[in-house]
Amino acid sequence: MVLIGPGGVGKGTLAQRLIDADEQLWLSQSWTTRTRRDTEDGNEYHFVDRPTFERAVADEKFLEWAEFNENLYGTPVPDAPVGRDVLLEIEVQGAEQVRQKVSDTVVFLIMPPSLEELEERLRARGDHEEHVKFRLSSTPRELARGRELASYEVVNDDLGTATGEILSILEELRQRRRDPSKKD
Repeated sequence: MVLIGPGGVGKGTLAQRLIDADEQLWLSQSWTTRTRRDTEDGNEYHFVDRPTFERAVADEKFLEWAEFNENLYGTPVPDAPVGRDVLLEIEVQGAEQVRQKVSDTVVFLIMPPSLEELEERLRARGDHEEHVKFRLSSTPRELARGRELASYEVVNDDLGTATGEILSILEELRQRRRDPSKKD
């Protein structure tokens, strides 16, 4: 299961809520070469320098990886406990790679309630002005690519509602997996 969407839409917060609410989900921790934000505690990513990241790429340790805004981001090949569903919180480019490698990937495009709200969220998390402008300018392209990939779209205007919607869809998918004869 993959969460994608523009920066500031709340993917990280939503992923944590999903993990807290569903014992069957296992969150893969992505790697990045970007600097940790002041608002982060360090658990959001495995923060590494560029040479360390590039060695991991050369050693084929990533399910997907991409360069975005001059930083590298990647998802290690998942090593989830048996019986757990893997949850990835990644960029659109990464979701494309995952879809190519794992055919039954379910992609959730997390949508902002509005571009104004997205801008407020980016500023609230402490992003620099040039980064906010870059993110806002790339949002329409990201959403268009995301819509092509997405199995489902969820508007994150209320965290509890968005979490509930995804959990409901996930339960329906698990039911289908347990009993394939109940597909519509």
